[in-house]
Amino acid sequence: MIATTSTASQINLADVNATPVWQQLASDAVTDPAELLELLGLDSALLPDAQAAARTFGLRVPRGFIARMRHGDPLDPLLLQVLPLQQELNKNREFSKDPVGDLASRTAPGVLHKYRGRALLIATGACAVHCRYCFRRHFPYSEDTASADRWRAALTYVRDDTSIEEVILSGGDPLNLSDRRLEELTEELERIPHVRRLRIHTRTAVVLPERIDSHFCRWLSGVRLQKIVVLHVNHAQEVDSRVRAMCSQLKACEATLLNQSVLLAGVNDSIQALSQLSETLFAAGVLPYYLSLLDRVEGAAHFEVSEALGRKLVQALTTRLPGYLVPKLVREVMGAEAKTSVSLSV
Repeated sequence: MIATTSTASQINLADVNATPVWQQLASDAVTDPAELLELLGLDSALLPDAQAAARTFGLRVPRGFIARMRHGDPLDPLLLQVLPLQQELNKNREFSKDPVGDLASRTAPGVLHKYRGRALLIATGACAVHCRYCFRRHFPYSEDTASADRWRAALTYVRDDTSIEEVILSGGDPLNLSDRRLEELTEELERIPHVRRLRIHTRTAVVLPERIDSHFCRWLSGVRLQKIVVLHVNHAQEVDSRVRAMCSQLKACEATLLNQSVLLAGVNDSIQALSQLSETLFAAGVLPYYLSLLDRVEGAAHFEVSEALGRKLVQALTTRLPGYLVPKLVREVMGAEAKTSVSLSV
C-alpha cells in the first residue's frame, strides 16, 4: 500500500510538471518536405523544389492537420497552403516583403497601430503552421515583438493612448504563448481602464485544436474583457470533429467567434468551396467575417486571385446564401484608415 501511495504521488507530481499535450504536438510538427511527401504518398519528384523553397521560408505543419489532407493528391487544398513550391522563388516587382505597411505602423516594440481605437500586439513570432501565403513571412520578429520584457513598452503605449479600446493579439500566433504568459499579459491589460475588448487572431487553434485545453479555457473564461476570437479557416476540409469541439469550448468561454479567410488560387476560389466553407463554419458556431484578397507578399504571387473574380464569387454567394453567411470581401491597403471593402458592383 505504501508503494502504491508513493507511486500515485509521483504520478500526480509528474502530471503537474508535464509538458502540455499541445506543446508536445507542436514540437512534433513536420518540418522536412521529404517526410511530408512520404506521409501523403506523393511523388518524390516534388522534393527538390520543395526543399529549395523551404530554405527561404521553412516548412512547419502539425501532423493532425496533415491527417485532414487527401492521401496521394498533390492538389489537396490543405496541402497547397503549406507545401513549399518553386513558384515561391520567382520574383515579381509588385510583391514585397512588407505588403501591408506593418513596419511603418510600429509605434512601440511589438505594437502596430494602424486604425483608430485598435492596437495590435505582435505577441510572438512563433506559429504552429507556416502558411506559404503568410503576409508576415518576412517580418523581423527577432527585432520586434511585444513579448517578455518588451511587454512593458507595449503596455505603456496602450496605457498612454486613451483612444485604444480594443487590443488585438497577433503574431506569429498568440496561442503559441503559454497560458501563464497569456494570463500575465491580460491581467495587465485589464488594469487599463479604457481597454474594453480583447481580440485574438489565431490559426493555431485550427491546425492544432488541442491547444484549446482545460487550462486555456480556465484562463479565457476568467478574462473580464469582452472576448473575440478570430479564426483563420480557408477551406471546409479544415473543420473536422476536433475543430468543431474546439469551437464549442471557445463559445463556452463566452467568446464571440469570427472567421477570416484569404482568397487563394487552387484552394477556395470557387463558389462551391466558399459556400461550403460558410455553411461549415456557421454549423460550428463561427460567423464568416472577412474574405481577404491576397496581401502581395514576396513568394506568394501564385496564390493571387484577381479582384474581378473575387467580386464575382462573392456576388454569387449573395444569391446562394443568407446575408449573414456571406463574408465581406476586403483588401488591406497600405496607409488606409481601415480595411478596404471591395465593392461588388463594377
